[in-house]
Amino acid sequence: MAVPGRGHGPAGMKMAEEVHTETQVAHGEGAHSGGFPPFDTSTFGSQLLWLAITFGLLYYLMAKVALPRIAGILEDRRDRIEGDREEALRLKEETDNAIAAYEQALAEARKKAHTIAQANRDKLSADVAEKRAAVEADLGEKLAEAEARIRDIKAAALGQVGEIATEATSEIVEALGGGDVSAADVADAVKQSMAK
Repeated sequence: MAVPGRGHGPAGMKMAEEVHTETQVAHGEGAHSGGFPPFDTSTFGSQLLWLAITFGLLYYLMAKVALPRIAGILEDRRDRIEGDREEALRLKEETDNAIAAYEQALAEARKKAHTIAQANRDKLSADVAEKRAAVEADLGEKLAEAEARIRDIKAAALGQVGEIATEATSEIVEALGGGDVSAADVADAVKQSMAK
């Protein structure tokens, strides 16, 4: 690069190179042009300072903001799980109690139904026995009345048999021509034959 107002000789060239080098240093090109800036040993102090500040800020944010939130979420979740577990145990106990009450009510209902059925059977048996006794008593009375009537009819018939037999015998004797037989003789003969 030529500097105006200067000569073109070797001294001018040297000066031009110095100006170019100064320009590169002023723009930060020459010192860092060969390596990765974090590995530059001249900036280790400031890099360590910024590392410590950044780590401190991140540690503070994690300790004061993020970790308490995570701990709160975990605590809420643990409390909710414990509450759900307790609710499940309570509902299970209520279910077990309801099943036990249902089974007890069912057993009582069966026992009551059996008792009612037995009472109805006993009542019906008593009613049937009472009605049978009443019918048998009524039939016994009617049978006694019928037997008394039959005895009366038989006695009346037997009483009339003697008369009928005496009349029939008298008519037979007359028809045979027995002639002089009195009614008293015929009656005595009939009584003697009935007595045998």
